[in-house]
Parts: sequence; C-alpha cells; structure tokens
Amino acid sequence: MIKRNTGVLAIAAVAALLAGGAIHTAAAQEQQPFGGPDSVAFANQLWVALQDAGYVGPGRMVSKPYEGRDPHGAVLDTMEGALRVAGRTGTVIVKNNYGGEAISVSAVANDPGQWLKAVTVMFRREAGYDPDNGNWFWGKFAGDGRIDKNPAGALLVGRVAKGMPKGCIACHRAAPGGDYVFNHDRFK
Repeated sequence: MIKRNTGVLAIAAVAALLAGGAIHTAAAQEQQPFGGPDSVAFANQLWVALQDAGYVGPGRMVSKPYEGRDPHGAVLDTMEGALRVAGRTGTVIVKNNYGGEAISVSAVANDPGQWLKAVTVMFRREAGYDPDNGNWFWGKFAGDGRIDKNPAGALLVGRVAKGMPKGCIACHRAAPGGDYVFNHDRFK
C-alpha cells in the first residue's frame, strides 16, 4: 500500500511539474517584449480598427507629407487620434513611411499609394502595459497589414526592442518632453 501511494505521489508530482512548466511557458510568452502571440493578436485587432477608422487601407486618410529620415523613410505623413481596439480606447499615432527612387514630397502628395513602404503605429495602451515606456504598443506593418519582421525574423509588434540599444523604444525615448512623441509634448 505504501508503494502505491508513493507511485501516486510521484505521478502527481510529475503532473504538477508539467503543469507548472506549461504555465511558466505561457507566462514567458506573455512577458516576451515583442513579437509574441499576445502582441500579434493585439496587432491584428489594431490593424482592423485602423482600417475601420480610415487610417490604413484603400481610401485611407493621408495628411500633408513631409521630409522624413531613417528608419521611417524619405517622406512621411503622420496622423493622430483616439482609437478603440479590443475594448480599450487609446491615442493612436499612424506614420505612413514612403520611399523609392525619385521620391519627393510632391510625388507622395500626388500618389501616396505608389510610394508607401510601411506603416508604423504607436497605440497608447492601458496603465500597466509598459509603464517604463509610456504604455505604448509599437507596430510596423506592410501597407496591406502584414506584420513586418526584423532581420532576425522577430515580428515587430508589442514592446518593440525594449531594453535594446536600437529600435522603436530606444529612439523614441529621446523625444523631447519625455512622452516618446517627436511632433509635440502632449503625452507627458
């Protein structure tokens, strides 16, 4: 009888370890700074909300193009507003990134679709999402909504490049006013 109880206890211990490992793996994925399943799922919901609001896709709004710089593009246009995504409303900043040979501000103004290379998005999430970095969710998409990847193959959505010397957060941390936004200081 003691041997059976020992066997049951051993099986229970193994099951608990396996369950704990599964829970730990799920928690690790949720804590992944960027490109993890939670970030991808939210990015896909974000893209749909952006389409519904007219920020991306065919017939999207386009603001006045202006000269840009790396890593975004030679010409940019930026829009900002409130957006509801997955039951939460937050500020969204959408930057259309244009490039190509012979590009100019006037060429983009006349035919933005011809020059669009990427859409980069900042969405201000709820308090506690990433308090060290203004609670911003970052995303880089192709014009058709596919999530872009970095050279290592990581999907560029979520807390992109958190803790790294280069990338979305590292660059935007240098924005005047401490709000991660270069165009103004409204989100201090």
